[in-house]
Amino acid sequence: MQTSARYQAVAELIGEIFADKQPADNILNSYFRERRFIGSKDRKFISSEVWNIIRHRRRLEFEAQSKDIRKLLLVYLKDGNFDEVFAGRQYGMLPVNDKEKQWLDSLEDIPYPADVEAECPSWLYEKINDMDLLKSLNIPASADFRINAGSRETVIQKMKDEGYDVVKTPFSPIGIRSDERINLNNCMVFQDGLIEPQDEASQLVSILCDVKPEHKIIDYCCGAGGKSLALGYLLHNKGRIEAHDVDIKRMDALDARMKRLQISNIKKVTTEQVADDYDRFIIDAPCSGSGTWRRSPDAKFRLNSEKLRQLVDIQSELLDFAAQRVKKGGEIVYITCSILQEENKKQIEAFLLRNKNFEQVDIEEIWKHKIEAVYPFESKYCLQFSPITTGTDGFFVAILRKI
Repeated sequence: MQTSARYQAVAELIGEIFADKQPADNILNSYFRERRFIGSKDRKFISSEVWNIIRHRRRLEFEAQSKDIRKLLLVYLKDGNFDEVFAGRQYGMLPVNDKEKQWLDSLEDIPYPADVEAECPSWLYEKINDMDLLKSLNIPASADFRINAGSRETVIQKMKDEGYDVVKTPFSPIGIRSDERINLNNCMVFQDGLIEPQDEASQLVSILCDVKPEHKIIDYCCGAGGKSLALGYLLHNKGRIEAHDVDIKRMDALDARMKRLQISNIKKVTTEQVADDYDRFIIDAPCSGSGTWRRSPDAKFRLNSEKLRQLVDIQSELLDFAAQRVKKGGEIVYITCSILQEENKKQIEAFLLRNKNFEQVDIEEIWKHKIEAVYPFESKYCLQFSPITTGTDGFFVAILRKI
């Protein structure tokens, strides 16, 4: 593809993504699936530019003082070769006209407001009010994996033999990290079931669930089952883990993943099959996803205050639901991939006020027994992972024991 045609594709994709109705990943995948004639190098270029524009959306809109896609691209590419990019021709970007040139020349160089510099919607910036954290969540994440068989050293060597530059994760004893994206379709270590994609924070949370083969365990709101699979590995296929999601279709891929990873101690259950005597009731709660903005920077623009309020209500209901279904001495493990206090610490505080028969578990003690790395948190009860403190996504975990 010519450069102009590449950017025409970028413009089409950005126009759809900035409508804020669907995840950018879905839009990109659908776009390329319907245009299989686009070569791999062109796909990589187009995808890279799309994600870069998403990560700088607030600044581009501020500089352009407009949400018009062509104006955003003119600002984004103002230091480039306009003749090459806006070359016209078939499938290409229309040439820049005199009116557009005058408009570009008239733009003033004005300092960014704090929310624009943080690349965050203003209402969320006011809520989070942490420039460094927000900037860290706008930097692309590494690719993290957990081992599923053999030693970590052996798996790392096998990946290096395949040409991948990977290292140990700093905290998780079962984690492997790559700074580059890995095409898993071409990775034999993945195809052979030796690794599974999972952010290091999610690995650590799985370890901190402190499950044992004799425990009755449910992974509630399990989605595609990533933590269920990690727990299955940690239990060495012993015991049984119940996997549940109210959207049954989200669990469709779980059987195939279990087969590839040779995990056999997971059983999918419906809401009607949920019991009332669990040792571990794990809630991977529906949340804002604010902790995963490194991977999904477009998600912050699809969130609004009403959606957040609804999510907080759902989280509260799930905690109360779990409280009725753990036995005495059993534990609720509450998890979000959020950095927002109303979904995390404030949610736990409200739960404890409603449920006097629960106490918080000292997670630092579990960490010391399960993980060799230095404990990186200030609190021993509510753990907030982030790119700054742990080099991971923004995860939260608290453990509540029934007394």
